Amino acid sequence: MSFFYPLITMERRLPIIDSETEVSGGCGSATTISPLNKRKKMRKRLPSWFKTSLPTGLAQSRYNETKENVLAHGLNTVCEEARCPNVHDCWGRGTATFMIAGEVCTRGCRFCAVGTVRTPSKLNPEEPRELADAVSKMGLSYAVITVVNRDDLPDGGAIHYRDCIIEVAKNNPNVGLELLCSDLDGNLEALDALLDGLPLRVFAHNVECVPRLDIVVRDHRASFVQSLEILRTAKEIRPDLLTKTSLMVGLGETDEEIIEAMEMIRGAGVDMITLGQYLQPSFRHLPVDRFPEPDRFADWDSFARELGFSAVASGPLVRSSYRAGLLWEEAIGGEPVVTRDSTGSAVSRILSSERLVAAEVDNS
Repeated sequence: MSFFYPLITMERRLPIIDSETEVSGGCGSATTISPLNKRKKMRKRLPSWFKTSLPTGLAQSRYNETKENVLAHGLNTVCEEARCPNVHDCWGRGTATFMIAGEVCTRGCRFCAVGTVRTPSKLNPEEPRELADAVSKMGLSYAVITVVNRDDLPDGGAIHYRDCIIEVAKNNPNVGLELLCSDLDGNLEALDALLDGLPLRVFAHNVECVPRLDIVVRDHRASFVQSLEILRTAKEIRPDLLTKTSLMVGLGETDEEIIEAMEMIRGAGVDMITLGQYLQPSFRHLPVDRFPEPDRFADWDSFARELGFSAVASGPLVRSSYRAGLLWEEAIGGEPVVTRDSTGSAVSRILSSERLVAAEVDNS
């Protein structure tokens, strides 16, 4: 998913939830269905509310321009590689997400489609320059830089991440930057070295799921507690930075656990939060447990605001980098993301003052 590395000819191990074995009986005997085929039959259909609207007007023009730049320069982004449902919306607002430090991860989380290996290829020393060039060619106003886990490196890749961001900032001084970081294997010294004077607007790290499900959903080296410690420490190191995290739902959690997780996250001083629906990347990954209706996501949006989060995006199609630039604007006092030309991905019970006035005029 990185746009710098050539395809690597190696076996890519996807994290799976059980092995695939199929037993066939003899003539006239029944065939035992394999775990894989069983999961295929159990896979849930997407609900009717899984839809989003396309941008229009200036947003559509900007999306087309960004798309042309991507094609003309042979660039790749997480937005396209992950088939994000919000790519039109984000590109139409000059925001894109890039993944650095390789195409494969050293961890095997059961929700993630990124390939897993014990020892990835060496870091590309040209990556900072290539990343800065790509951001420039796409004509972005806001860029999210996300990373794979690099547990094979003593600092978890921190200095490489730092080099990439500094190079992007140097060559694109007007572009807002957000780092969606790994947990650096809990290395707080590496986190300190990474964030020292780093030209960022937002430091993000995803807790992914409620604490009880860590052992089911995430690699054994990751945990809700460790993720919270990274977020809490990042805020202590750089109080000027906004911090952000994301929760997936539909993995087996209860509504009460979502509320408790949000309370813990806010208690760690996190400023911004996104909540979205988990979707099974393949039949080998964890199955979807449930599809909460949009009204439930609106309830979570309201509760997050009551807790004091400065920016919130909650909805079935919300992803961790959803409207990242606009979410930053909301966090510093701008209009809530959910009221700005809504595409249906995020839902809320709030209205902007302008729309409320318009509604009153229409009803008079």
